[in-house]
Amino acid sequence: MTKTRLYSGMQPSADSLQIGNYIGALLNWKKLQQTHDAFFSIVDLHAITVAQDPAKLRENTRATAAQYIAAGIDPAESTLYVQSHVAAHAQLAWALNTLTGFGEASRMTQFKDKSQKQGADATTVGLFAYPVLMAADILLFQSEIVPVGEDQRQHVELTRDLAARFNSRFGDTFTVPEASIIRDTAKIYDLQNPTAKMSKSAESHAGVIWMLDEPSVTAKKIMRAVTDAEGGVVFDRENKPGVANLLTIYSVMAERSIQSLEDEYAGRGYGDFKKGLAEVVTETFGAIRGRTLELLDDPAELDRILAGNADRAAAVADVTLANAFERMGFLARR
Repeated sequence: MTKTRLYSGMQPSADSLQIGNYIGALLNWKKLQQTHDAFFSIVDLHAITVAQDPAKLRENTRATAAQYIAAGIDPAESTLYVQSHVAAHAQLAWALNTLTGFGEASRMTQFKDKSQKQGADATTVGLFAYPVLMAADILLFQSEIVPVGEDQRQHVELTRDLAARFNSRFGDTFTVPEASIIRDTAKIYDLQNPTAKMSKSAESHAGVIWMLDEPSVTAKKIMRAVTDAEGGVVFDRENKPGVANLLTIYSVMAERSIQSLEDEYAGRGYGDFKKGLAEVVTETFGAIRGRTLELLDDPAELDRILAGNADRAAAVADVTLANAFERMGFLARR
């Protein structure tokens, strides 16, 4: 039986992923690779839409790949590769740019938000075309499913529009994908500002749980997490956002229902609750950290794994690209 094809990726924008990446993406990917024909990418071409230090970008790319593997993404079971290792991404993106309306691209919410913050002079054409490159990423592999957060739904809708437009103009070429939206309940908030999404770009890292933090650092951040003066381990997003956020993390990391956690900690203080959460998180991330550091200690072997997976990805992507180019009328190289 043929497995359903899916594609997803994350930017190598920091030397460590954070718990939101783990809960929002990696845990989901780990399950999906068992049931789907999965392609997972470290999307370094997307990362350069903002200025990057070249040496740091290479370092972050390896570190991100190592954390994927350490968290359970199996490069033998799925296709795990670096985006820039497959030239077809950039080539198809250029072709799709010519089918994308300027107004259509201008309406992308993330572009509008970022360009307003940065100003016109600091906003690059790359940032403007980012969603088209994302469309190329997805369409190259004839992806049927794209697991993304709600904030990426609009980009998948653009991908669907471009696939249908290409197919209408040049003949049936691309699979029109469906977005698989990750549950809102898995959204993770900053430990110090539990009304704001946890982010690598937070002003203070005191509220961010990094996967590669020392266990003692992680435990300290959890023990210092903002709660409230009322007491009571109860899930109430509106009135107790700090406690609700910690319950969400605990529930996912321990694979337990929020109700069971509320029952366990009924009548007990936040200190006990945070201590229990810290033990669960540090146990999981301690193992991931150890495996990640092992992989990074042998960069040649890690690079070999990534190169082999890039070859597998290119074998699929190059067929799609050649077919699309032939239908657009490009002269094939003989």
